[in-house]
Amino acid sequence: MYQVKGRWALITGAARGIGYLSAKFMAQQGVNLILHSRSLSHTDKVLSEVLAMGVQARAVEADLNDLSQVERMLCQIDTFGVDVDIVLNNAGLQVAYRTEYFTTPKEDYEISFRVNTISPALICYHFLPKMIARGTGRILNTTSGISLDVCQAGYSASKAALDKITIDLGSRVEGTDVMINLTDPGWCRTDLGGPHAPNAPESAIPGIVVGAFVDDKKSGRYLGAQHFAGMSLEDAVAKAEREFDSPYRK
Repeated sequence: MYQVKGRWALITGAARGIGYLSAKFMAQQGVNLILHSRSLSHTDKVLSEVLAMGVQARAVEADLNDLSQVERMLCQIDTFGVDVDIVLNNAGLQVAYRTEYFTTPKEDYEISFRVNTISPALICYHFLPKMIARGTGRILNTTSGISLDVCQAGYSASKAALDKITIDLGSRVEGTDVMINLTDPGWCRTDLGGPHAPNAPESAIPGIVVGAFVDDKKSGRYLGAQHFAGMSLEDAVAKAEREFDSPYRK
């Protein structure tokens, strides 16, 4: 299992929901954290909580719908003088549910792609070369299992594009200790998933972060969190390494 204690992780969308739970879980494993949200005030609670757990932590802000803010955030992280070995691209936006889907506005696609595709891609492009140079690192990009739903076309398309980017990047690091994979919390009762979702947010732990702990040099996999619901971290890692193969080996 990848030894994460003392390493630094960037978690986007860390102020609430799955990102908040992921931050707390990673802190329990001794991971130092860079916590992202749209506003620094949003991360006050989680920042104080993880600091109380004995890890180091910093907060950064950026609206992922504004790519210039994303670029400034990345430059700021560079000034921290730490090696970011783990990236959890958790933040995402479901902009609207369009029952009149033939009139889906173009803005649905524009916003969805900036937040759900381009911003995480920029984060990958920033940190992946540094990981390759150091010879180690883990990136997890959060996708969605939504399919055959024309009412959420902008969201679904932006996540499908992120899948493609992740798999293509993974082909360049396959077989090394730099790994980039996909994760998906499943339909959970979060602000994005809504109150009628079948799964509690806690069910996504540890599966939503298992890709940060696998140590089998495989990239490009879809590690859906609900496959690991209720498992210990050790059992989840063993299952991921045993049952989820790289797409490049088929």
